[in-house]
Amino acid sequence: MSETIQPQPGIMEIALYVSGESTVAGRNDVLKLSSNENPYGPSEAAKAAFAAAAGNLHRYPSTDHAGLRQAIGAVHGLDPDRIICGVGSDEVLQFITQSYAGVGDEVITTEHGFSMYPILAHAVGARPVEVAEKERRIDVSAILAAVTERTKIVFIANPANPTGTMVPGGELRRLAAGLPGSVILVLDGAYAEFADGFDGGASLVDEFPNVVMTRTFSKIHGLGGLRIGWGYAQRAVIDVLNRVRQPFNLSQAQMAAAEAAVRDTAYTHWCATENARWRDWLRNALVQMGVGCDESHANFILARFASPAEAEACDAAFKAEGIIVRRVAGYKLPECLRITVGDEEASRRVVGVIARFKGVRE
Repeated sequence: MSETIQPQPGIMEIALYVSGESTVAGRNDVLKLSSNENPYGPSEAAKAAFAAAAGNLHRYPSTDHAGLRQAIGAVHGLDPDRIICGVGSDEVLQFITQSYAGVGDEVITTEHGFSMYPILAHAVGARPVEVAEKERRIDVSAILAAVTERTKIVFIANPANPTGTMVPGGELRRLAAGLPGSVILVLDGAYAEFADGFDGGASLVDEFPNVVMTRTFSKIHGLGGLRIGWGYAQRAVIDVLNRVRQPFNLSQAQMAAAEAAVRDTAYTHWCATENARWRDWLRNALVQMGVGCDESHANFILARFASPAEAEACDAAFKAEGIIVRRVAGYKLPECLRITVGDEEASRRVVGVIARFKGVRE
């Protein structure tokens, strides 16, 4: 009798994640606007802290991330004992799914939601349930209507990726209040710092025991290459998540850079201000050229064209100019291009390409 090894249920249902492109054939001067990276990079304080950590690479890091958790707590006004750190916020999302969902359970995502959510559901044998959005905006009523006795987790990104739209505070609270206490609501705040005055959902975490907020150092802090994220929840949830976290999941160099980055609030504020300035300028320029563009609360805009063919043609025009943007057909937005907000020069180059493509004056 022949036997073969078999993966766990759901594993083979996973469609592998595809990251943004980073090269253009024949070009060595590529402007990459496909991965929502901070065009200004990390702060000088973060770079110095990372360099200083090089002298201790032979030492194991702390297992409790105490210094980094205290820094995050101090800057954001949160209890450090209710913070967990991970290899990017993706790992924290993985902890949540691994801890609270399994075979036969359901995990709710939304129509244009981040593609990692169904991957995480399949990885534990759960079934991802996709809920329709309304004109690229999360529909709280639709989410609540989709909840069944099998529902274990609801994932939403706020601001959302790749749309850049937001769920208003009142609607966000209605969602938290309307879910059964047995369902975890995950508020993915990877872009929260770009939304003026938004706490990422921290106040809801304090009010509801089944709400978890995740954040990242990859976006506004410019540390995407180091992979550092964190989550905030009530203590009972954090205690569960720490049971599946590997003790040495973050290096000392990662933690040193992240602590310096989060404490450099002046730099963070400057990055947010610059992003808002060029994001608004870029959106207004595109709208004036007849390109649809919702108000964005993140560090990118979603440009909507008349058809998938026009979006593909504009993408080719960008590549011809050495600029990489993100096709988002995989997010059920084949007529759209997601464009990271760069610095002034990058933003003006983007507008120039689209103006020439559309045959209009800049």
